[in-house]
Amino acid sequence: MERIALKKLVDWNNNKRKKPLIIWGARQVGKTYLVEELFAKKYYKNSYIYVDCKKEDEIREFCSKTANAEKIIEYISLRKGKQIDKKTLLIFDEVQECPNIISSLKYFCQDFREIPVIATGSMVRIKLQRETHKRGSRENDKFLFPVGKINQITIYPMTFDEFLMNSNKMLFDAIKRAYENKQPLDKQIHELAMEQVYKHLLVGGMPEAVDAYIDENNLLEAREILKVLYDNYLSDMELYQASQEAVLRSRALFQNIYRELNKESKNFSPGLIEEKSKTRDYATSIQWLTMAHVVNQSFQLKERITMPLMPDSESSFRLFLGDIGMFSYQSGINAASFVSSERDNTLSGIFFENFVANELIAKEHKLFYWRGKSSVELEFVIESNNKLYPLDVKKGRGTLNSLKKFSNHNKFEYAIKVSKNNYGYNPEQKLLTIPFYFIPFVAKDLADGKMPIK
Repeated sequence: MERIALKKLVDWNNNKRKKPLIIWGARQVGKTYLVEELFAKKYYKNSYIYVDCKKEDEIREFCSKTANAEKIIEYISLRKGKQIDKKTLLIFDEVQECPNIISSLKYFCQDFREIPVIATGSMVRIKLQRETHKRGSRENDKFLFPVGKINQITIYPMTFDEFLMNSNKMLFDAIKRAYENKQPLDKQIHELAMEQVYKHLLVGGMPEAVDAYIDENNLLEAREILKVLYDNYLSDMELYQASQEAVLRSRALFQNIYRELNKESKNFSPGLIEEKSKTRDYATSIQWLTMAHVVNQSFQLKERITMPLMPDSESSFRLFLGDIGMFSYQSGINAASFVSSERDNTLSGIFFENFVANELIAKEHKLFYWRGKSSVELEFVIESNNKLYPLDVKKGRGTLNSLKKFSNHNKFEYAIKVSKNNYGYNPEQKLLTIPFYFIPFVAKDLADGKMPIK
């Protein structure tokens, strides 16, 4: 399957001053597939060495005892029977099993910068955090992160544009062309595109689930895979926390994201999970889950906004699941709801909010929302090129009451209403209306400092 992140790897590879690359990301989001199948096999063919730190015990043991890049290169060359030089891509996968490899990247950068190196794995940051703060270790024995000596990329579940690129390339091209020309799609094509949005809400962006849906055109098969992945994520909580109490809290937190968002305020409320509990009781769990890219955190902004956007230390916040398919599975709503004619009445707005949150995160936006007096709110606020862009997410038509309240306190370039309605721009209201299927392109433009209007 195609992944947009491949371009980032190609750009890295073409950079004459590239450093060793670390690829972050949650479990099962396609990091290994991207690095080996899409990148290495095409751009290095037979000139790459792949090391699985979970399976290859001897290499893992050797690398755990030294950060000397020269020794590591010599050992792996002899072990694999292939000379490692500037034409050889060296891939370390599952590096959470051997954090010392991350430490060695400093010396790869200093002494062997001509050799391209990629390290990847799940929950790497968590393992590094533990190494850095390990109790009982002498200061000079603790893990040192190679600050300034690496390049970094984060991989996320497949966004809607990637989902469509792989499932219906012609429709993807039509949508992209319409966005670039800043024109609405014809009504029939618009409806077809919205059909795909609803399917993405159900299937999500985990590559295995998407692949099953594309291969079999079977939404239920994709749903079964999501169930397994969801259960695996729950099992992984053992790896996130040190104590059994923390494990149970992390699982409870993960399993209650839908319930937290489905209540009136949507803000995180610990009492919903465990009676009389406080937010601080879940602080470590939230830190681990966001660090592992399993959960995304959005911070509340107060009435008058200052830039750059910063979370208030005492701010309320919301949590979104990192994959919209898992969110839909967690909701417990019947899969048929996403393809039935009654879906607009069945699906609440939070499905679309979680969807938009994931699209923004994948384009490297930080998540903020605005809440004014009398409970008026805007689901997201984006800062781009030192300008504000409030985003209003509506599953239906909705009103502009929140935007009017927001404009009483804040200046903004223009507002963006994300809904099932077709594309349009009202210069008098400074309001850009975009359909849900345009959000990946709008998010990318704003991330690049571009204005998504003519």
